Amino acid sequence: MIGKTRLAPTPSGYLHQGNLFSFALTWLMARKDGLEILLRIDDMDRNRYRRSYLEDIFLSLEALGIDYDEGPQAVDDFEKNWSQLKRMDLYHEALNEIRLKGDLFACSCSRKEILRLNPDGLYPGTCRSKGLSLDEDSHAWRWQHCNLELSLKNWMGEKDTFPYPLEMQHLVLRTKSAKPAYQICSLIDDLHFKVSHIVRGQDLWHSSLVQIALAQKYQWSNFPMVNFHHHPLLLNGEKQKISKSQAAPAAEVYRNEAARMSLLNELAQHLNLPLGAQNLSELLNLYRVA
Repeated sequence: MIGKTRLAPTPSGYLHQGNLFSFALTWLMARKDGLEILLRIDDMDRNRYRRSYLEDIFLSLEALGIDYDEGPQAVDDFEKNWSQLKRMDLYHEALNEIRLKGDLFACSCSRKEILRLNPDGLYPGTCRSKGLSLDEDSHAWRWQHCNLELSLKNWMGEKDTFPYPLEMQHLVLRTKSAKPAYQICSLIDDLHFKVSHIVRGQDLWHSSLVQIALAQKYQWSNFPMVNFHHHPLLLNGEKQKISKSQAAPAAEVYRNEAARMSLLNELAQHLNLPLGAQNLSELLNLYRVA
C-alpha cells in the first residue's frame, strides 16, 4: 500500500519562508520515499481568510516547483470542491461522539479573562465544575482528556512514548462561535484522506500528541500509527519564529536568487546533503543517492 503525506497551508496570511521550508521538505521526503502528496488547505478560520492568500498558496507551490497527487488545482476548484466547509458534517460527527461519551464541558471564558487569571495563557479549568450548557452556541467546548500514555512513531517507524502535554489540558474542540477547532479538523481530515506520514514544525509537537490522544481515546482508525517528522523552525534575524504578515508573499522572495539559495541550503543542511543545489529537483537527486 502506498503511503500518503500532506501539505496543509492556511489562507490566513501570505506564506513566509518557514512555510516554504516545510512544504519543500515534505515534498523531498515524500518523493524520495515514494509517498503520494495531498494538498489539504485548512480554511476553517474564515475571519482571516482572503482569496489573495489562497491564490498565494498556489503561486508559492508553483514557484518552488512542488507538484502533488491529490487536491485542488486552482482557487475556484478549491472553493467548489475542497474547502473544509465541505466536511463540516465529519467534524460535528466527531464532536458529538466525544460529547456522548461525557468528555466535554462548556466554557464561557474569554481570552482576556484567561490571561488575567494566568498570564502564561494556560487555561486553569475555571468552568469545569460550573455545569454550563453545551447547547449554548457562545460557549466553547473543552475536552476532559484522560491521562493516556501516548505512542508516537518517527519517520523511520521507531516508536517512543510520551505523556499527554500539560500545555494542552482542557483543549478547546469547538470554539465560542460554535465552529470545530483546529485540532479536531486537522485530525479528522487526516483520517478522512488516509494520511500515513506527517511533516510539520517542531512548534506543532504538542498538536501531534493531542491528535494521537484523541484518536487513541475514541479508537478512530489508525492515526496513532502515523509516521511523524517534526522539523526545526526557521528563525528571523532576531532569532524569533517567522510568522505570517501583510508583507510581500514568500513566493516573491523565493524568486530572488539569494533567497532561493538560502532556502535550498537550509534544506540541504537539515537533510545532511551537500550545499549548492540550484533547485528542488537537484536537491531531490542528491537526496535519493545519499
